[in-house]
Amino acid sequence: MLISIVVTVKNEERNIRDLLDSLVTQEGPIEVLIVDADSTDRTREIAREYSGRYPFVRLHLKGGTRGDGRNYGVGVASGEAVTFIDGDCIANPFWVKALRARLRTDPIVAGKTIHIGYKPFEELERVELYYRGSDVTFPSSNLAYNRRIFLSIGGFDRWFVTAEDIDLNLRAVAAGHRISHEPAAIVYHRTRNSAYDFARQAFWNGAGRKQLTLKHGGLWKTYRPVELFRRQATFWSLVRLAIALLGYLGYKMFGKPRPVA
Repeated sequence: MLISIVVTVKNEERNIRDLLDSLVTQEGPIEVLIVDADSTDRTREIAREYSGRYPFVRLHLKGGTRGDGRNYGVGVASGEAVTFIDGDCIANPFWVKALRARLRTDPIVAGKTIHIGYKPFEELERVELYYRGSDVTFPSSNLAYNRRIFLSIGGFDRWFVTAEDIDLNLRAVAAGHRISHEPAAIVYHRTRNSAYDFARQAFWNGAGRKQLTLKHGGLWKTYRPVELFRRQATFWSLVRLAIALLGYLGYKMFGKPRPVA
């Protein structure tokens, strides 16, 4: 089974070599599709260097949201399955092998993401959202879809500023598909390296959750904040929650409305 790896990047000069070094050694057959969204640093130059050395690595240029870039990547992909990973990640050497084995029986597979970096940020867990009994918050930094199924549910919604992966997973579950978790498919994801970047991410995560409610209606009852705080109530988890709430309220008041279908 040919696996197409779609990577959307913007100004990842600092990280992209580590990512690509971890991808070019994966079990084949694979293709690596780098979709650059108007980088102004050396990201494209480094990507072209790898595409010159490895014929299965290709650089594409596509501006817009992450959803735009990922949809474009899937559109030019040749694989029966597509996997997504971010520019600030590093894949375990057996990442694709584990995903491929699971994709033979399961059409949607989420791997295990391990955060690395500033320890307090490493320890923060996802704020889980369950829909029809399934966790739909598995991030697209470590997510694989049968390409036909991805296209059948419409791909990523380009309207989302973030949380486009939650929306995708939610629609997949609504269409009757199951998301399987494969802990052997490991990706290491760098945490934000400053309090400012952490706060900025939390703010936009909150905005994304508001977008989810605008599109899908009231989802608050499906969150599990009490359970999360039983497991983890730290200074940084409370800071994240407070800033995310600001993002939620900010998008509610000033955000771009949901387009009418």
